[in-house]
Amino acid sequence: MLNRYIVRAAAIAVSIAAATSANAQDTVKVGMVMPLTGALAAAGQQVLAGARLYMKQHGEMVTGKKIELIVKDDASSGETGKRLIQELIINDKVDVIGGGLTAGLLPSAKLFTEAEKPAVVMLSSTTAVVEKSPFFVRTSCTLAQSSAIIADWAIKSGLTKAVTLVTEFAPGLEAEETFTNNYKAGGGQITEAIRVPLRNPDFAPFLQRVREAAPQALFVFIPSVQAGTFAKQFVERGLSNAGIKLIGPGDLTDDEALPNMGDVMLGAVTAHFYSAAHPSMLNKAFADAYQAENKVRANFMAVSGYDGMHVIYEALKKTGGATDGNALIAAMKGMSWESPRGPMSIDRGTGEVVHNIYIRKVERVDGQLRNVEFETFGNVRDPRVAAR
Repeated sequence: MLNRYIVRAAAIAVSIAAATSANAQDTVKVGMVMPLTGALAAAGQQVLAGARLYMKQHGEMVTGKKIELIVKDDASSGETGKRLIQELIINDKVDVIGGGLTAGLLPSAKLFTEAEKPAVVMLSSTTAVVEKSPFFVRTSCTLAQSSAIIADWAIKSGLTKAVTLVTEFAPGLEAEETFTNNYKAGGGQITEAIRVPLRNPDFAPFLQRVREAAPQALFVFIPSVQAGTFAKQFVERGLSNAGIKLIGPGDLTDDEALPNMGDVMLGAVTAHFYSAAHPSMLNKAFADAYQAENKVRANFMAVSGYDGMHVIYEALKKTGGATDGNALIAAMKGMSWESPRGPMSIDRGTGEVVHNIYIRKVERVDGQLRNVEFETFGNVRDPRVAAR
């Protein structure tokens, strides 16, 4: 009798194990490590909201497999991000990861390569990230793309004397270097290069230095979550009436924050890959759906998360649902499609994003501040990558 119960228990255990294995094979685990709390929380929340909207619109099944999204909060800490990425790969055994902050991705690059796990970079805008592993592709942007374009536009527009003001971390330093190189090559003069701390910045003393330098243009890169604070202090220091042209990458006039930034931003000119006002039916549908779902305006980080999930879904379709890392990354590289941002692709050789960069001016449209595109540079690649 005892032996019969043992045999039956063993059979049940085998059945459970087989069912668990089958279920695992029918599930694709997508990990996401994003700053959902801390100084950069808004950025991570926007990426995640875009990714979830894509899943809601396109369903959670791809080629017969269920997409399981496992979200981790790095609390705006690169060290925490690195640990969470390791946990997702080793403990959760995810098939692909959506990242994340530069400070978490850079030290994790070797782990992605050794584990042969693809990462779709949906937030970081640092050029150096994607080149660190053959298993990285990007759907966000690089600051070099927009910083180079806005420098060329400024020179063409007769703004030949500028001050740069950037946040002192990897993306900010890349933006500063790229803008400065292009600007000087075009005959422009940088009279002062100002760097501000990433955490809890007080822009006021730095803006006073800008006012004293009296440039024609102020090139600004700060994380978009700080743009509202910057706008307030720009007014308080009297720069809004000083005849200084505000220019920079699109983080400066982030679509989600722009409605609350006030008229100080009217006339600001930025170069960026996305505007909620981009004139296409696809973007209107995306922006309307995002607004309805999240009660805020879609921005560039939201579309980066949306496109990041598109890359994952389409790669799985190409592999027939196979989750082998080499097969997935090969399917992702070289992919091209029409996004709410416009036409975009993933470079087959580098995994880097290629998309349009638009020159936009903040205008009031139907009573709301909008980034209105007025010039397009097609299929822009990162000049820092092209130079290598």
